[in-house]
Amino acid sequence: MKRVYIIFLIMAALLPTACSDFLDEQLQGTYSNATFYKTEAHALLAVNAIYNVASFVSTNNDLWVFGDVASDDAAKGGQAGDQTDIQNIDDFTYQRNNSYLEKFWKHYYEGISRANYLLYYGNNIDMDVELRNRVLGEAKFLRAYFYFNLVNVFGEIPLKLMPPINSDEINKPLSSVDVVYTQIIKDLEEAAPALDDTYSGADVGRVTKGAAYGMLAKAHLYRGEWQATLDAIDQVDALGLYSLQPVYKNNFLDSTQNNSESLFELQHLSRQTPTLGSHLNQWFGESPGNGYGFNVPMPGFVNAFERTEAELVDPRLDYTVGREGQPWVLGETFDPEWSATGYLVRKHRQSISKNLIGDAGLNYVYLRYADILLMKAEALNELSRPAEALDPLNAVRRRARESYLYDVDLPGYGAIPDGLLPDVTATGQQAVREAIQHERRIELGFEFHRYFDLMRYGRFVAEAALEGTGFSYATHRYFPIPQSERDTNTAL
Repeated sequence: MKRVYIIFLIMAALLPTACSDFLDEQLQGTYSNATFYKTEAHALLAVNAIYNVASFVSTNNDLWVFGDVASDDAAKGGQAGDQTDIQNIDDFTYQRNNSYLEKFWKHYYEGISRANYLLYYGNNIDMDVELRNRVLGEAKFLRAYFYFNLVNVFGEIPLKLMPPINSDEINKPLSSVDVVYTQIIKDLEEAAPALDDTYSGADVGRVTKGAAYGMLAKAHLYRGEWQATLDAIDQVDALGLYSLQPVYKNNFLDSTQNNSESLFELQHLSRQTPTLGSHLNQWFGESPGNGYGFNVPMPGFVNAFERTEAELVDPRLDYTVGREGQPWVLGETFDPEWSATGYLVRKHRQSISKNLIGDAGLNYVYLRYADILLMKAEALNELSRPAEALDPLNAVRRRARESYLYDVDLPGYGAIPDGLLPDVTATGQQAVREAIQHERRIELGFEFHRYFDLMRYGRFVAEAALEGTGFSYATHRYFPIPQSERDTNTAL
């Protein structure tokens, strides 16, 4: 899959962004609507270009600003006064013209537009039918992924399912959150049967059947459809492909990417022209290594990790966060002066030289099996089956503590410290609910999920977590639609 990324930016230049019906002149360039979407090569170019938007090869993909910085786990970081629009999101003092709202909106709708073009023209492409159906399934999954993130950031949004072939398709009114979710679920249900179980060689990283069912479970979970969540997870498990990695950190190392825990992983490739590497490495890196130091962990997040009586900490902490006295990515000792809070994100920091820091080959794992297990625990508990919820919940905790048995870099390797991350034994629904919410925060920390979890937990949990930030659930549950969309979309 990584090799096909080389054609992403080429495809971006080829894809039409406006319809010739509204122009007196024909589009100029190598391809037009009349000459593209004709062959198998065109179909692959088109779907690869959709993946390009989902990746972090562009600084326009600022999902982390909403998933992390807006939450209680992170602060803006960076230099004082730099990127003040991120600070305004962190403080909930943003306006409609906030540049990060604008970038996120335009970037994710660009991904939707690319998917819509392929889905509109794709059925007429002369190519192997099975491959064509798979490519269209990938496009439907990616469109669902973009809409899932947009609807969780903005709430009611325009639902665009066609390319801009006329003014009605360009200017779409708002659709309710429920309507958007209905389309997300429809796309995922239609995509799953057409997708392969696994891929090999250059196709590793393409959307799989497991990714579609996992994303379907996530969509149902966010709607509070607990049995449907479990049904989708059953489809994931029926594939028999996914399991937790023995060592937690293997999910965040370039040498152990695309492993058995990964359901949907966005690929990056360093040292390519045009650039296909991840910018996250530089956004979150330390200044001596040419990093910008954004998205810095807060003390409250660090203190949420469990410790034994002997002060041995959950090993996930140092896999997630750089902190004083601990080894950093190139063997040096972490310096708390690198960050305003004394901490930096480690998960997305690859061990590469200064000149390559913004061109990392480290993938971004959006959906992994630990998340599936915690979704299963949550759905079971909300169905008043808390005792059953403990099995998947404790499986995640067990993997974390058993990292001591497999990770030679951990002090005391070979033996689990006494009292470290004991199984949850509570059986009351509220106690289990709180344990699951805690585990999601720790296990998935700085993977861009925390803010969205807080919002779906509801007003009481969200306002308690964000106390002191100016957050009000009634006012800030969703971010405002950017002013540029208000100015140009006549249907709003």
